[in-house]
Amino acid sequence: MVIFEFCVTWIKTLKREFWDVRQVAQRALAANGSCILPCAFTRLSLYPPTAIMCAMAVESVHLNDIEMYYETEGAGEPLLLLHGGTGCQENWAYAGRDEFVRQYTLIKPDARGHGRSTNPGKTITHRQCALDSLALLDYLGIRKCRAIGLSMGGNILLHIATLQPDRIEAMVLVSAAMQFPEQARAIMARVPSAADQPPQEWEIMRKRHKHGDEQIVALWDWARGMSDSYDDMNFTPATLSKITASTLIVYGDRDPLYPVEMAVEMYRAIPRAALWIVPNAGHGPVFFDAAPQFAQNALAFFRTSADRQP
Repeated sequence: MVIFEFCVTWIKTLKREFWDVRQVAQRALAANGSCILPCAFTRLSLYPPTAIMCAMAVESVHLNDIEMYYETEGAGEPLLLLHGGTGCQENWAYAGRDEFVRQYTLIKPDARGHGRSTNPGKTITHRQCALDSLALLDYLGIRKCRAIGLSMGGNILLHIATLQPDRIEAMVLVSAAMQFPEQARAIMARVPSAADQPPQEWEIMRKRHKHGDEQIVALWDWARGMSDSYDDMNFTPATLSKITASTLIVYGDRDPLYPVEMAVEMYRAIPRAALWIVPNAGHGPVFFDAAPQFAQNALAFFRTSADRQP
């Protein structure tokens, strides 16, 4: 099923031949579906129009064994945004979306089993989510892009950038991990079962995830089960050295899951890496009041990395 909403102010040719918004529009308009005006459209209409185009497309597409939900909006070159675990693509509204959309065409998928994306096989791994993301880029005709990943999304980007290094030009990894250290495993093991989750957690999760309580229970079980996962996130410095993308690593110096030493190890292993340690910050230090500074630094990193391209 395709749900589509489209508001065009001005349409001009985008910078890259392979990213043609007209193709997105034609594909969505040709599909069977219904026109809606959800909150995302309302938010979009409140922002000043960009100098090139103001557009949003919302679609579900069959990739691998799932129906992947994703949204695209903005203008310019593609920027892939990958959300954190048990979150959804809507979270980017609180982590720099306003600034990113003014300079890029944002591609915001819900990972398998999250948000509006399905997961009939029930299993979730970061590697499989990377393959899903690559399939989405193939579907959209995008050969290479910039990307930002938050926590789980950063872990997915590590897989993408090592599986197919030429697909990512530059990336920002926020609170990503080479492996799960024991302190993270201890926290994961304590994720309460569905029966022990408080009502306010159920309310939050039901707003994010649209396939019923079974989906939510599966996500909590997955989060707890990562405490016993050893092969999915198991990167070594030698593996990370294969990454060709310019990479900004962002860590909070008080992250309860991943110590700063892991950020330094990734910085040393990835050939074209930069490191930003956010003081007095925990896991995912890019939301709400921290979002403007994060977006400013990420966009500046993308500009300077483009200047250094061979």
